[in-house]
Amino acid sequence: MDKKSRNILILFGLALLTIIVIELSRPTPINWKPSYTSSDKIPFGGYVFFEELKALDNNKQIDIISKNPYDFLSSTAYTSNSTYLFVNSSINFDKRSYEKLIEYVRQGNVVFIAGNDFGQIIKDSLNIETEVDYQLTETEITPTFFSPYIKESVVPKFKKNVYKTVFKSFDTTKTTTLGYYKNEEAQENLNEVNFIKVKEGNGTLYFNTLPQAFSNYYILNGNQRYAATCISFINSSQTYYWDDYLKDGRKVIDSPMRFVLNQTALRWAYYLAIIGIILFIIFTGKREQRIIPIIKPLENTSIEFTKTIGNLYFQHKDYSDIVCKKIIYFLEKIRSTHYIDTNILDTVFIEKLAVKTNHSIEETKDLINYINTLGNKVIHSETDLVTLHKKIEKFTL
Repeated sequence: MDKKSRNILILFGLALLTIIVIELSRPTPINWKPSYTSSDKIPFGGYVFFEELKALDNNKQIDIISKNPYDFLSSTAYTSNSTYLFVNSSINFDKRSYEKLIEYVRQGNVVFIAGNDFGQIIKDSLNIETEVDYQLTETEITPTFFSPYIKESVVPKFKKNVYKTVFKSFDTTKTTTLGYYKNEEAQENLNEVNFIKVKEGNGTLYFNTLPQAFSNYYILNGNQRYAATCISFINSSQTYYWDDYLKDGRKVIDSPMRFVLNQTALRWAYYLAIIGIILFIIFTGKREQRIIPIIKPLENTSIEFTKTIGNLYFQHKDYSDIVCKKIIYFLEKIRSTHYIDTNILDTVFIEKLAVKTNHSIEETKDLINYINTLGNKVIHSETDLVTLHKKIEKFTL
């Protein structure tokens, strides 16, 4: 790597490191999304309100309900004289949940619902309809209560992230108005009602259109008295059921494993399979020999090399050189195999070679004489080479 490329990489690395440090040191932006869950500490979470409920009376029992109201009220033996709390931006019950909830109320229990909208089923069944101004208020709204016995030392004020919602209509035969928004321009306070009590059987439903009043942001900013006063209407209950299911901030698992983990039998089968795989890896991995790599043997290219050299000689047609080399290689083989001196190819040499190779004197003499003849020639032909080759091949077989 050259010097220029190295400097560019160093500058790029420093720039990337600087960006990472800035991102890590930058304060986390505030999450203003509504949540209202018991564990969320963001401005519009419900953590503070939930904790304050527990602090009101240590003898009260507060249970977090993380399932649909229908499932909870159908499968759980709930306590009598209890209160079911719903706080969210909007509360929209399905038909089965509403039927179970009304049955729960008629048995003498209390349901407290705070939201900007209560859904179509509430509207049709209890004749309760709300009107929401979906533009964020530019002026502060001040909720208060009709009761002359409730005196507030600090007037609550709400503005940030608040949708002003009032009750447009309700059944006056079984509804008691508890609170309203102060409005100097309104002719009657009934036009700004935001907190009502509805009698149903032996129990009661409370509806409040200002769920933001029960959020962390407003309770910690001096408006905790308003939320506490609203709850004081139902503080006779000894058991509270806090809904953590119908919430904007409810944690939903989108994983394909959701169904498996929600079924007891499948969940344990999944866990056992994972444990079995881990044990198999631990105990089997130590016993198995490492895979021996296959090493490809070197190829024998002698034949290809010989053919290549032969083609070179054939193309040049240098027969004399080939004849000379064949005679040299033949005599070298005689020396190394039969230990006979090949300096003088005379009659004595012929006799020794015939004895050592089990050939007749005539055969041996014919080959050696032909070699001597070729050795005395300066130029050789293709016929000389072919004849020599055949005689040597016949002699060495």
